[in-house]
Amino acid sequence: MIQPNSLPFDIEIFYDGDCPLCRREIDMLRRWDRRDKLRMTDISAPDFQAAEVGKTQDALMAQIHGRLPDGTWLTGVEVFRRMYTAVGWGTLVSVSRLPLVSHMLDWSYLIFARHRLRWTGRCSSEGCSTSECSTQSAPSLSEPVQECSGK
Repeated sequence: MIQPNSLPFDIEIFYDGDCPLCRREIDMLRRWDRRDKLRMTDISAPDFQAAEVGKTQDALMAQIHGRLPDGTWLTGVEVFRRMYTAVGWGTLVSVSRLPLVSHMLDWSYLIFARHRLRWTGRCSSEGCSTSECSTQSAPSLSEPVQECSGK
């Protein structure tokens, strides 16, 4: 019998299943993925161990990651491009590669990735947290400080 992880795929996506916006997009992509070209890995699942894929939980939480069948890692908007191409939206994806559009998408995603915990309701006045990480406001108002358990 063929194991699910041995089937051919275009990209494996490492996403935060505790993020309502992220989960909604992943659910939508699952419905569109009629040829099973996407492999989804929820980094918030209790049994997920970041070290088993050679990454830290902090790195995976900082922005979306994707891994190609040859082991190459991708991050950020390029992961979305590969996901949408795999489900048949290649023409639209080609527009996202135009220089001005590409820079705008990269910039917009970095802002989203930096603030997604707050924007998806996972922050309080004390800071932001997930099941494994907590982000405390830094006294200098510069970058927040994120602390994660050893997942």
